[in-house]
Amino acid sequence: MGLLVAFEACARLQKFTAAAHELHLTQSAISRQIRALEDAVGVELFTRDRQTVRLTPAGEMYALEIRDALRAIGNATLQLRADPGAGTLTLAILPTVGTRWLAPLLPDFMRANPGITLNLVTRLDPFDLDAEGVHAAIHYGHAHWPQAELDLLFGETVVPACSPALKAHYGFAAAADLRAAPLLHLNSRPQAWTDWFAAQGLAPGDEAGTRIDQFATVTQAASAGLGVALLPEFLIRSELDRGELVPAVDLRCGSAGSYYLACASSQLRYPPLRAFREWLGRQAAASPP
Repeated sequence: MGLLVAFEACARLQKFTAAAHELHLTQSAISRQIRALEDAVGVELFTRDRQTVRLTPAGEMYALEIRDALRAIGNATLQLRADPGAGTLTLAILPTVGTRWLAPLLPDFMRANPGITLNLVTRLDPFDLDAEGVHAAIHYGHAHWPQAELDLLFGETVVPACSPALKAHYGFAAAADLRAAPLLHLNSRPQAWTDWFAAQGLAPGDEAGTRIDQFATVTQAASAGLGVALLPEFLIRSELDRGELVPAVDLRCGSAGSYYLACASSQLRYPPLRAFREWLGRQAAASPP
């Protein structure tokens, strides 16, 4: 870092003596630092002619990049000193969980942490958090995510849901009756119906049906009467309250997976992530879906 600061000063002032005075160093110390930097990068940054120095073309390009980088580092340092908890937090969310459960809670987090800038991206499957610059992700499934530490948030209860008209048409009375109706499947949970029928004590049967890749779409399809969907009850609470969806049969069961916060192992000490992790844990414990 010291070599880069010395180089930026020399490039800006075009004199080693002036740079030495600004940095409270001797001219020989500045000269040694510039030579060490040139040796490190393998490129001559200055041409030296008796008592004058000037940037080489490569040095001019390097100076522009270094100046911007040092300015960014300086700004970040000032911000850190002013508010040690400040910074940017990038969180990957599952679309429906993010909009229906997490989003209404986030204003509380932002009020408690005004220095943190929160960025949200959508991801459905595990990915390399570090490679994509994401600090943490909301994850559904089992407690496995490479190079991440997972915090259990909560489980879920699923219910077979359909439109009132579809239920009236088929007159569902028992779990086995649902096999006579079209079943809607979520692509990310291909075994969900098989597991649900097994939980009701029924042997595997024909669980074929329409496959859909998004919770929002399968919810709309069920509301429109396209079939019966097996949905997390907390994600369709609004549709149930409005009567757009009804339980096809009043038989609920827990899902095989749970919801987790997956935190990048390399970022566990990052203050914004630590603040969010602690806050989300309290939210999940105080008001689970």
